Amino acid sequence: MTVYALGVGPGSSEYVTDVAKKIIRDSDVIAGYKFTLQTITDLLGDKEVHEITMKNQEEVYQKIATNLGRKNLVVPFTGDVNFSESEVVDRLIEIFGNVEIVPGISSIQVAASKAKVPLDKSKVITMHVTSSIEEKKLELQKALIDGFSVILVPRPWPKMPEKHFMPSEISLYLEKNGFDTSEMKVYVFEALTTEKETSFVGTVKELQGKEFSDLSVMVFNQTKLDSYMNYKWQWKN
Repeated sequence: MTVYALGVGPGSSEYVTDVAKKIIRDSDVIAGYKFTLQTITDLLGDKEVHEITMKNQEEVYQKIATNLGRKNLVVPFTGDVNFSESEVVDRLIEIFGNVEIVPGISSIQVAASKAKVPLDKSKVITMHVTSSIEEKKLELQKALIDGFSVILVPRPWPKMPEKHFMPSEISLYLEKNGFDTSEMKVYVFEALTTEKETSFVGTVKELQGKEFSDLSVMVFNQTKLDSYMNYKWQWKN
């Protein structure tokens, strides 16, 4: 028996890696969220498939653990399993013991590419967690003050408004904390790589009152071109 926590990309089947495809084909049981399963639907064939939700995931994992035997299990995750999924991965380890983690292409990579914002000069922040995000909010402020670009995954929680922290709420938060949001450039991408992909480009202030889906990624662009021509000493004798 092998259990895989497997990243399958941001939404399009074209972004599923060959490694991920082989693991899925060689496995017996698949358990994932509806959107994630749709990404790999062509690979499911006659697999034993379990659709999970926030409410039933524990029940499904426990049922699979009881009946898995020597079968291989794949739990696919949208994007890269190493980003914003640690709470679920930790639970899989608690239930199944050893879990092989296989990375995938993340929406943050796609968003950074579309905005032409280099990851190595940016801060990557996810608010998409169950625990408190107060420290992450401060991290966002500091990154922006320090001049970094920020690639951020907001937190959709419409049933608990006090925890809902989407682009509109983020704009209001930054304004409240002294940022001139009318001068801050931002992108918001939704459903990246899919036929439903949309993008917003404008200022942070313009986000106020706008609604975005739970498949959103924000990019605060503070990038300045800095090519190797600024470091000519590298090739001087």
